[in-house]
Amino acid sequence: MLIILSGLPGTGKTTIARELARRLPAVHVRIDSIEQAIRGAGVLECPIDDAGYRVGYAVAEDNLRLGLEVVADSVNPLSLTRSAWRDAAARAGVRSIDVEIVCSDQAMHRRRVEERVADLPGHRLPTWAEVVARQYHAWTDGRLVIDTASTSADSAVGMILASVRPSRRSQPSA
Repeated sequence: MLIILSGLPGTGKTTIARELARRLPAVHVRIDSIEQAIRGAGVLECPIDDAGYRVGYAVAEDNLRLGLEVVADSVNPLSLTRSAWRDAAARAGVRSIDVEIVCSDQAMHRRRVEERVADLPGHRLPTWAEVVARQYHAWTDGRLVIDTASTSADSAVGMILASVRPSRRSQPSA
C-alpha cells in the first residue's frame, strides 16, 4: 500500500510519516530529502521543478513492486502531483490512500514554521510568508484529513493505521 501524506510545510507531515513508517514498518519517501540530495549533488543548472517528485514516484513504485509498504511525505500541492502518486501505486498493483495533514490554528502553524530547525544539512526551510503564498490546489478527491492543531502525532498515526488496516485497531501499538 502507498500512504500519501500531503500538506503545507509545518503541519507535521514528516513527524507523522516517520512514526507511521516505523510502526508499519514501511519505506519513508521524503521529497525534502530527495530534493536536498539533488541540490547537494550540484548537477542542476536550473530550478529543481518537479525532479524530486519524479524521483520520489520512481522510488515509491520500485519499493511497492517489492511488496513493501511506502509512506510518501511531500507538500503535494497540485492535483497533478496527487494523481502521479496514485498512478505509481496503480502501476505497482497496490492500493493507495491520500491523507491531508492540516493545522487549522494559524498562530500555531506559524509558530511551528518559524521555530523549526532544518534536519537536513544545507536545507533551507521556508519562511511563514513563503508558506502562506505557496500554490496549493484545493482537493477534489476523497482523502483522510487530520488537523494537527487538535490531534497529536501519535493519534494521527493511529487514525491512519485504523484507516488502512482496520484489524490493527485491537492490536497495541509498538
